[in-house]
Amino acid sequence: MSDPKYLTGDKAAINGFIDRFDVFLFDCDGVIWSGDHVFEGVPETLELLRSKGKKIVFVTNNSTKSREEYLKKFKGLGIPSTVEEIFGSAYSSAIYISRILKLQAPKNKVFIIGEAGIEHELRSENIPFIGGTDPAFRRDITEQDRQGLADGSLLDPDVGCVLAGLDLHINYLKLAHALQYLRRGAVFLATNTDSTFPSHHTVFPGAGSISAPLAYMTGREPLALGKPSQAMMDAVEGKFRLDRARTCMVGDRLNTDIKFGVEGRLGGTLAVLTGVSKRADWEAEDAVAVPAFYVDKLSDLRAVEL
Repeated sequence: MSDPKYLTGDKAAINGFIDRFDVFLFDCDGVIWSGDHVFEGVPETLELLRSKGKKIVFVTNNSTKSREEYLKKFKGLGIPSTVEEIFGSAYSSAIYISRILKLQAPKNKVFIIGEAGIEHELRSENIPFIGGTDPAFRRDITEQDRQGLADGSLLDPDVGCVLAGLDLHINYLKLAHALQYLRRGAVFLATNTDSTFPSHHTVFPGAGSISAPLAYMTGREPLALGKPSQAMMDAVEGKFRLDRARTCMVGDRLNTDIKFGVEGRLGGTLAVLTGVSKRADWEAEDAVAVPAFYVDKLSDLRAVEL
C-alpha cells in the first residue's frame, strides 16, 4: 500500500484534493472538537467547503447524544449545521432495528445499555425499549435481583434485542440483565465498539468497553452499527444517495474512521493528527488501515484561501 500524501502547507495539493470530492464525511471527536474545545479554524474550514458546493455529513460513533442534541452542541460551539447533516451510531442503530432487523411483536423490545441519545433515536422509529436511563437500573444489585434474574421473574419476556452503547452509568445490574437476555437468545447489537474516545486532550473508555465484557461472557460478538461497520456505510449511502467514488472520509482514528472509508471503497480517506491515531500507527507493519491523505489539523485545508 502506498504512503499517504501529506497535504499540510501544499496549496496545489489541497486544491486538487478538494476538487476530487463532492461529499465529505466527518468524524467529530478528535477532528472537529475535543470535549467542548473546537479546534482552531474548523468552522471556517467547513464553511469554505460548503461555499465550494461540497456536501458535509457528520458521521459519529458517539451514541450518548441524539441528532437533535448534537445539533445543539454544534450551534453552541459556533458550528453551523442541520439535523440532516448528522448521522450518529444511535440513529444508525435505530434505523437498523426498525427497517432491517424488523423484530416481530410482542418480542420486539430492546434492552438498552446506554444514554438518552439511544432512547431518543429509538423513539423516533417507534421502537419499544427498557433500560437506558431508567433510574430502576441505575443502582446496586440486590439479592432479590439475583434471584429474579436467575428464575426469570425479573426479566421482560418481550425483550428480543440487547443494544450496548457508551453508558456513563454502567453497573453490575445492567450487565447482569443484558447477560440473561442474551443467554435467552436476544439479538446482540452495539452502537459501536470503540475502545476509547478522545476528550479534553486525552482518551476515556469508549462503547467497546461496555460491549466487550458481554461478548466475553457469552462468547458472542455484537453486530456494530457504527464505524467501521459497513452496515453503517450502507445506511449513510442510502440516506444521502452519495457516489462513493466522489466521497471522502475524514477522521482521526485508523480502526474506525479510516477503516470505515477504506472498506467502504470511498474515493478517499483523510487522517488528521488532532485525535487518537498518529503517523506511527499507519507506518507500522500491522496497521489496521492506512489513509490516502493526511493533514496536521482540519483547518490546514484552508490553505486554498492563501
